[in-house]
Amino acid sequence: MKNLAVNNWSLLLAFALVLVSLVISWKEKLGLTKDTLYSVARAIIQLVIVGYLLKAIFKVDNLFLTIAMTLVIIFNAAWNAYQRDPNPHRKFWQAFVAQFIGTYLTLSTLLVTGAIKMVPSQVITITGMIAGNEMVAIGLAFKAMHDAFHDQRQQVLEKLALGASPKLASMEIIRRSLKTAMQPTIDSAKTVGMVSLPGMMSGLIFAGVDPVYAIKYQIMVTFMLLAATGIGSVIMVHLAYLNYYNDQMQLILE
Repeated sequence: MKNLAVNNWSLLLAFALVLVSLVISWKEKLGLTKDTLYSVARAIIQLVIVGYLLKAIFKVDNLFLTIAMTLVIIFNAAWNAYQRDPNPHRKFWQAFVAQFIGTYLTLSTLLVTGAIKMVPSQVITITGMIAGNEMVAIGLAFKAMHDAFHDQRQQVLEKLALGASPKLASMEIIRRSLKTAMQPTIDSAKTVGMVSLPGMMSGLIFAGVDPVYAIKYQIMVTFMLLAATGIGSVIMVHLAYLNYYNDQMQLILE
């Protein structure tokens, strides 16, 4: 860590890279200038707050405070995934349950096997990685499911008319949504190391850890994310498809 030299002046100069995006947006008339500036400002504020908050939590090293922080992360991830669902009949608790079970089940496995220790610096960091990837996967599944129910409405109605249950009539949509949710994580696993050096591995190497040792952690993270996105996505789609049916198990016609 002593070799890192990121100071305020370095950050200010690095902001010039953001200007590249702003110039592209302006030149190509993309209309993203406002969103880019807003996202940068929000990222800075959030990271500064989280940085000081984590510093305090790490110093206290309290189990209940650590668990509370993981719940905050899961809640926020679930809320963001829920917001990406175009279905007007969406339910927040479904996104939360999927995030909660997927995150804690994966995290518990890592703790039981001794891959990580029950200390704030490890538990909170890993929770953020798991919940963040699950959030993206669940958000993609929500969108894919909504599009599929729109595109395949007639097929679903025909299956229901022939006596199929809502789950059977929706099975093709469920599979399509799951595939969409999990594909980015699977594709990422294919290129890790050869194309990309992900956050965990890069962070350890930056800190001066032996690259071979850092690779072991990255392999663990890859396995972890594949499991978490799979668990969270499966739970979500098997809960959320019912949002497209009424109490009489009839397809809702918008």
